[in-house]
Amino acid sequence: MNILLTGATGFVGRALSQELLNRGFDLSVAVRRKTSIFSDKVKQFIVGDFSNEIDFSHSLDGIDVVIHLAGKAHVLDSKKASVLDEFQQINTNLTLNLATQAAISKVKRLIFISSIGVNGNSGHVAFTENDKPNPQEPYAISKYEAEVGLFELSKKTGLEVVIIRPPLVYGINAPGNFGRLINWASSKFLMPLPLGLVKNTRSLIALDNLVDFMITCMSHKKAPNEVFLISDGRDLSTTQLLRKIAKAFGREPYLLPIPVGFMVFMANLLGKKSDAIRLFSSLQVDSSKARDLLGWQPVVTTDEALKGIANEKRV
Repeated sequence: MNILLTGATGFVGRALSQELLNRGFDLSVAVRRKTSIFSDKVKQFIVGDFSNEIDFSHSLDGIDVVIHLAGKAHVLDSKKASVLDEFQQINTNLTLNLATQAAISKVKRLIFISSIGVNGNSGHVAFTENDKPNPQEPYAISKYEAEVGLFELSKKTGLEVVIIRPPLVYGINAPGNFGRLINWASSKFLMPLPLGLVKNTRSLIALDNLVDFMITCMSHKKAPNEVFLISDGRDLSTTQLLRKIAKAFGREPYLLPIPVGFMVFMANLLGKKSDAIRLFSSLQVDSSKARDLLGWQPVVTTDEALKGIANEKRV
């Protein structure tokens, strides 16, 4: 099977590309510029800086499945209208341009990595694929618009589309807050954190589990034209996650019992409302559809994944 991967140099893309090679797939990558991180087994197609006008046709010849990871996650401009426009240029328009060219090139299937933010930012019950989409932020809105466009294109062309909405993806070299937590747990002095009373519930997915699920979706006959929410299957509070991360490094954390209400108040006062939402709110996903429809099971538990991260960090 011939695979074209976008976003191959990113956190998820590097892990996926290596696993695809390990399993014997023929891999091509569409990259902005030539890179030395891939072996000679990987065909590199240089497409330049991503825009909605890229010609992917030369990279799609003979491809069976496209896995589209590339996207824009951050915009520095603070004006909301321009922020949404920038996200749409890459996350929506580029995606639909690639999918249109894939359909013309007779590609069988396209797998699109969307965001759990399409369902919403938080909730008191677990999100499912049947929930009405409720994207709150420009990033999630642009991803949802891409989903809608992909399904419309699928109906017109027959291109098989698979949508995956992962929650927080964690692994070695993970960006953002999780990467900072790993640095915290592996530091010489384990700084106390005021997070000992957080009783939220959040779903996560280990990088190895996400990679395995994407590969499952490449060929499973029941995956096309479906949306999937996936996770490790074990939800944790922020406090529980911190303890598990520290334990993986053989450490005992000191988490100060500060009331969450006070922490939220201080975060709002300091202009850190979005950080407070991620730390203190609940976000759960029901991944039973992936198990029931595709027969998929996580390949690692949360504890196993965290232990693996700790072992890699020590090397």
